[in-house]
Amino acid sequence: MCGRYSFSGPKDIIKRFGLVQLKFEFEFGPRYNIAPTQQVPVVIQKNDGNRLLMVRWGLIPHWAKNMSFGNNLINARAETLREKPSFRKSLEQRRCLVLSDGFYEWKREGRTRKPYRIILQDGITFAFAGLWDSWSSPTGQKINSCTIITTTSNELMEPIHNRMPVILPQDMESVWLDQNVPWSSAVHSILTPYPAEGMAAYEVSQMVNSPHNDFPECILPVNRLF
Repeated sequence: MCGRYSFSGPKDIIKRFGLVQLKFEFEFGPRYNIAPTQQVPVVIQKNDGNRLLMVRWGLIPHWAKNMSFGNNLINARAETLREKPSFRKSLEQRRCLVLSDGFYEWKREGRTRKPYRIILQDGITFAFAGLWDSWSSPTGQKINSCTIITTTSNELMEPIHNRMPVILPQDMESVWLDQNVPWSSAVHSILTPYPAEGMAAYEVSQMVNSPHNDFPECILPVNRLF
């Protein structure tokens, strides 16, 4: 699964993700401990190109009766996307990139759970495969929201957790976003574990256990990389 992650901020993302915006209508900076229900940046495809959108983490389907429905949909399993009414329409029409530079997972050791941060070897920004939707409350309030797709763990992640978020190879990001590419076995084949040799993991401080802690110290290693 993926229940917490980090993103360093807007530096160079216009070029990196081919955004048509030269500036944003909202401000956001480095985040070190992003948690569900918080606002997060995602890239979506519009007719004029890729755009950055701030959305609530925890997908609220357009047909949901209340906003709390999204609290249980922070992740979507790649293996069952087509089977779930909550994801079916978004899978065809509203795929997105969830921007990140690392995510956290907790490894159980006896009675304790140690937090680890998982990154790409080169430390660059990457994108999770995501879905988004737009929901309107009974009073007319519009809320955009997203979920992060997960898959089985690779060799690096297996000792830590049996699931991991889908990290898209950079050359597959445009395919995932393209609304003209229908859901098919070819698209589904993108939703696989990222190669373990391209990733690294290290133990971090217990301060990431609390979503109230959103400081640079959250991403610092307490042990060497392995």
